[in-house]
Amino acid sequence: MRVASATVRAVNGLTARWAGTTGDGTVFSAAGVWPLLAFLADGAAGPARAELSQALGLPAEQAAGAARELLAGMGAAQGLDTALGLWTKRTLQLRGEWEAGLPAQAHGVLTGDVGADREALDAWAVKRTGGLIDRMPVGLTEDTEMVLASALALRTRWLRPFHEVPLETAYEPWATTERLGLRRSTAVLDRIGVAGTPDGFVTELKVLGSNALDVHLLLGEEGMTPGQVLGAGVGILAGRHAVLPGTRLPYGDVGPGLRVEKVRSTVPEPPSLDVTTVAYDMKASHDLLMLHQLFGLTTARDTSRGHFPGVSAYPLAVGSAEQNTMAKFGALGFEAAAVTAFGMAGAGAPEPRYVTTRISAAFDRPFGFLALHRHTRLVLAAGWVTDPLPFPEFDGEEEW
Repeated sequence: MRVASATVRAVNGLTARWAGTTGDGTVFSAAGVWPLLAFLADGAAGPARAELSQALGLPAEQAAGAARELLAGMGAAQGLDTALGLWTKRTLQLRGEWEAGLPAQAHGVLTGDVGADREALDAWAVKRTGGLIDRMPVGLTEDTEMVLASALALRTRWLRPFHEVPLETAYEPWATTERLGLRRSTAVLDRIGVAGTPDGFVTELKVLGSNALDVHLLLGEEGMTPGQVLGAGVGILAGRHAVLPGTRLPYGDVGPGLRVEKVRSTVPEPPSLDVTTVAYDMKASHDLLMLHQLFGLTTARDTSRGHFPGVSAYPLAVGSAEQNTMAKFGALGFEAAAVTAFGMAGAGAPEPRYVTTRISAAFDRPFGFLALHRHTRLVLAAGWVTDPLPFPEFDGEEEW
């Protein structure tokens, strides 16, 4: 995967800031949101552009290029599937330069039939995540002019699988009901390490996948918040927090949940790392507009006027911004997915710049027709319509 280090830092920075807003069990993907914010920033103007740029961590003029590189890099990684989709009403004209900057064949159509459009968008989410996400998270209405969405799905199998065991724990909320524990042992001691951070010590375990997709488990000191622990993990990745690896740890209780000791053995054995964790399967939904400042959407959500002249001459604002996510960690591997969608609504009233003529026609009583060859004007069929077909009732079978 080839992605510029500045883009990696920007996406990870959004991850850390988003983590700082969490206080309960959840799963989210900043990598699923960031490209969409970048493309919106590319077409934004005024305060909306400045706010989006700040949320991205990159100048708005660099955002679209970075987003394209990010999507291409993720798409080329083994075990990781990504996609970007754009749907607009037929009446919405996009700026050619902005549309050309999106991935090829990303553009679809919103028909205005909310039920049919919802079905098509949900089908896209299912297809692009391999069934891990079954619904497009967008507030779709008849007023939705445009939907911009991303999908991300990853799957990996552990290089060294875990064994499933009953979990033994003194943590009472988990101890009240027997949980599915996972255990394994390895001689590779540097898979574990301890980092000192301004908020406390954090133990980091690297669980390696067979296709270079890994999962890092992070345990902080009691009292540390989710944002502090996850932020520490991002800091470790960025090199801001040094990690003392397992091969250099002293004896004793050396970190959260981590103890190093000498044990007796009847036969010669190499040093070992014994790990116990838990299996989990979780889902979460996020309304990004609830965190509009985090994502730079404060001004963009104001529907009294447009904010994206680089996207379309028609005034647009962000009407909805949501993400559906899932993650599953088991004995053999890990899988996760996220679908993020922005629904763009019309904003204010377009300036009336032209004069036009409108003609309405209603064929709402018996009428005739002619079918003819255009150039020779040869009539090929003619008829008179008095009994249109009834509205079909779907019964699971189609008749021809």
